[in-house]
Amino acid sequence: MNVYSSAHELASAIKASNEFMDYDKLRKEIEQDPTLNQMISDIQKRQIEIQAKQLSGEEIGQEAMAQMQSMYAMMSSNPKAAEYMQAEARFAIMMKDVYEILSDVVKINI
Repeated sequence: MNVYSSAHELASAIKASNEFMDYDKLRKEIEQDPTLNQMISDIQKRQIEIQAKQLSGEEIGQEAMAQMQSMYAMMSSNPKAAEYMQAEARFAIMMKDVYEILSDVVKINI
């Protein structure tokens, strides 16, 4: 068995999955709307900042959490943005599951 061939098969299977196709379709639609694209980008950047602070042991203030909640509420009120975020979450869960399967086999923690 060639590991690289199997990896390419897995990549093709992921690309053909409903999770990826839905996410990719919506991502391309979002990219066509500069305002919506920027709003989602801002939320994602803020989320990464908060996660980085949490990982470094820094406490997240109420103001930062309230800001995130406000951003999510605003985004949730836009049906296309909400649909995109749901598709992104489904794709991320599938990828996490694949990573866990692979890491369990070789006994490493990713």
